[in-house]
Amino acid sequence: MPEDGLFLGVDIGTSSAKGVLVTSRGEIVARASRSHETSYPHPGWVEHDAETVWWQDFLAIVRELTGAAGERGLAALAVSGIGPVLLPADASGRPLRPAILYGVDTRAAREIGELTAELGEESIVERAGTALSSQAVGPKWRWLARHEPEVFERASLFLMASSYLVHRLTGEYVLDHHSASQCDPMYDLRAGTWAEDWAAVVAPGIELPRLLWPTEVAGTVSAAAAKETGLPQGLPVTAGTVDAWAEAASVGVSEPGDTMIMYGTTMFLIQVLADPRPHTGLWTTKGAFPGTYSLAAGMATSGAITDWLRRLTGGDFADLTAKAAEVPPGSRGLLLLPYFAGERTPVFDPDARGVIAGLTTSHGLGDVYRAALEGTAYGVRHNLEVMHASGGKATRLVAVGGGTQGGLWTRIVTDVTGAEQQVPAETIGAAFGDAVLAAVATGGEPDVSVWNPVATIVRPDAGRSAVYDEFYRRYRELYPATADIAHFLAGRQKAADAAAEPR
Repeated sequence: MPEDGLFLGVDIGTSSAKGVLVTSRGEIVARASRSHETSYPHPGWVEHDAETVWWQDFLAIVRELTGAAGERGLAALAVSGIGPVLLPADASGRPLRPAILYGVDTRAAREIGELTAELGEESIVERAGTALSSQAVGPKWRWLARHEPEVFERASLFLMASSYLVHRLTGEYVLDHHSASQCDPMYDLRAGTWAEDWAAVVAPGIELPRLLWPTEVAGTVSAAAAKETGLPQGLPVTAGTVDAWAEAASVGVSEPGDTMIMYGTTMFLIQVLADPRPHTGLWTTKGAFPGTYSLAAGMATSGAITDWLRRLTGGDFADLTAKAAEVPPGSRGLLLLPYFAGERTPVFDPDARGVIAGLTTSHGLGDVYRAALEGTAYGVRHNLEVMHASGGKATRLVAVGGGTQGGLWTRIVTDVTGAEQQVPAETIGAAFGDAVLAAVATGGEPDVSVWNPVATIVRPDAGRSAVYDEFYRRYRELYPATADIAHFLAGRQKAADAAAEPR
């Protein structure tokens, strides 16, 4: 390895891919990013084409960043990506259809119910750690067997965004323990191995990948991959992992009680545990580091709502945020339920719908925009409370993601939850977390407090928190009060979408 070789991290996200080059001291030498499209071929379906989205973005980013490496050379590469996803592949690793994405893809509702009935919800939660939901890979395998049998019959392997890239680069068929633990009900959480009997029920005939930790080297760049990518042959490549867990690594969320809140298109929370704490309203998984577990929570929409308002009004985020900052807590009597695409944790209701309660003609755009930020903050508090009820205790909250910019959203979440948040210097960091994991995998001991120090601490204001306590109580009442109506409307929306599809 070069004396000061650089660590290359690449992350494949839902709407873009990002990469960084980082020194052994945590200094970012170069960055690169590429936007890409997500496919919605039918209502409830969300897909990526592995070749045109994942691989082509990876190639573009790697070629740009290796050009910036100069004479220092590369020490190791780590990749991460959206997950859990299902990419069926033939025996050579060639994709057989576009990848079916994580919990935002809700096509397998029937199969979730079937497998839950067959295996038993309590047994699934006890063994796999998590009740089956749209996030789970297992039901999507059964959906594939039922609806695309010709694809299922040709499938030998299954890949995720990170493991697809690792396979293309090294020829190794591996999956990290964390990603595997999201393949419910195919992984035994406490045993730390594939649940081969349940995997045979869910995906008969599919070869299960070799399991590694994200901090382990899976293989090295092959001669063919070196020629195609420009990477040096023999470069160590780690096992990879899901993007949110790489993001957590980027800010040092690695000890029990450490909790990451990721502000993005969706809101995602990860809390590190020393032992598993299964709860039907959360996801319990392996952590990114050996010997750790995670409680995870994910809201279906957060930044997606603010982006919807931006597009609807033709405004920009800076202007909308400025307007919202002028509005007092409580948005002048508005309450928003942020279930615009159904909801994941802790309600697990794909037919939940968004609600804006209290609207009058006196309300303006700033009121509605602030109500959207507050609604997602109430969702964060709800998830943190469920984590606490499960036995997890958030001793340190760290904020990451694009939504931390500007400071208003993080301030609202802190006031709603009553808990301070640390905001690190580098807040958009799944690729940066990959660099951390690459350094660990090749024998380094990166000090994340040096690589990515805390830049700001957001502390709650007692007066604002008191206002939000009252609104939060009403927020918790709003979903059960409107669920029947939302389900009726969701049914009509699905019928309208189906009628509008080309025949």
